[in-house]
Amino acid sequence: MASTEEAVVTERGALQDLARRHLWMHFTRLSAFADHEIPIIVRGEGCYVYDEHGKRYLDGLSALFCVNIGHGRADIAQAGADQAAELGFFTNWSYAHPPAIELAAKVASLAPGDLNRVFFTSGGSEAVESALKLARQYFKLMGKANKYKVIAREVAYHGTSLGALSATGVTSLREPFEPLAPGGCHVRNTNTFRLPDSLSPADLAEAIAHRIEFEGPDTVAAVILEPVQNAGGCFVPPEGYFDRVREICDEYDVLFISDEVICAWGRLGEWFGALRYDYQPDIITTAKGLTSAYAPMGAMIVSDRVAEPFLEGNHSFSHGFTFAGHPICSAVALANIDAIEREGILDNVRTNEAPFRAMLESLRDIPIVGDVRGAGYFQAIELVKDPNTKESFSHQEAESLLRGFLSGELYRRGLICRADDRGDPVVQFSPPLIAGPEQFEEIEAILRPVLTEAAERMHCHSG
Repeated sequence: MASTEEAVVTERGALQDLARRHLWMHFTRLSAFADHEIPIIVRGEGCYVYDEHGKRYLDGLSALFCVNIGHGRADIAQAGADQAAELGFFTNWSYAHPPAIELAAKVASLAPGDLNRVFFTSGGSEAVESALKLARQYFKLMGKANKYKVIAREVAYHGTSLGALSATGVTSLREPFEPLAPGGCHVRNTNTFRLPDSLSPADLAEAIAHRIEFEGPDTVAAVILEPVQNAGGCFVPPEGYFDRVREICDEYDVLFISDEVICAWGRLGEWFGALRYDYQPDIITTAKGLTSAYAPMGAMIVSDRVAEPFLEGNHSFSHGFTFAGHPICSAVALANIDAIEREGILDNVRTNEAPFRAMLESLRDIPIVGDVRGAGYFQAIELVKDPNTKESFSHQEAESLLRGFLSGELYRRGLICRADDRGDPVVQFSPPLIAGPEQFEEIEAILRPVLTEAAERMHCHSG
């Protein structure tokens, strides 16, 4: 008879074998695990997760910008279980049920301005896809059938479905699936660290107006922007940027979509990024933190003005998803929002944003650290060869830096974050919103020696 220890080893080996044979992980180079273990996370508690060997990791990414209230909240899961016992599922296609109704009302009460109509989805890409389709149909109903194009920003990520991918500005994600849905147009993003001397921050909003004019205002349906752009490394808006975007959208009769799949539900210290930066969109897309990822759910939140044509006569929004507004997911979302309110989680972000940022700023003495940027619990460090000249790394160097060293070494030392090169190389941090100074100290204790070694490996020049 096998010992308990032998049984555990066998079980671990079986999981590795099964994962290699059957699990197709997303955005993953599967060949990388031919001779390496697949990281298998089995448990979570607060700001930490544990792998199959029992090793603890600080989850500096909230899994994927989404476990906002932290891991291991049995009470949130219990809300879903209680709902399943009463009504496990019924569709929102021409029917309603109490959890979806209550959640829609709650979301509307927190959203800015007259965003009072909530269309549920199963995730973020679906929310963006819904918004782009809604913009097209809205203008058809308004007698402007030629308006179908969408203006987005370079390097911005808006989702993986073909419509959302047309708005996504990451070339490497678009190329394998071209031709995409028509209409995606792109302008410069708000990476002021890389802004040419010939441009000012004010020019970045004007680029949207110029692109609308270039495409023809009668062909442009929407502008879609994140409050803080994720891909490229947490690009924040310059002063007055969103005020000017709102004016441009009004001037050209274009819908303003605020893509808040990441930025909503406290990530920036407010319920929505639009509230953080004080602007009024026509549509908000969201997901991730809506349930703190305890259940898959997203939403498109729509202004009364945009919803109005769909409330008349025989019109309907010709679009939907089977599981959208799922009663279990809705119950989990309600419990999540209640926990955020009851436990003062937004206040925790507001209180600790400055010390979190200060910890990251303190790393500027390491010659590989070029820029530190972001907002709330959504921050990034851009990595450079030389902080004086802002010289970046070649593609081959970035590959060696990020995948050959940084990603694996940070994980080996017990920190989960994101080393990415959609744009220039960055390391991103998005910890659970319950994190505080203790976690910031842990991040620094791991990050400082790893970045120091990376600078030596890459022969970075000191400032």
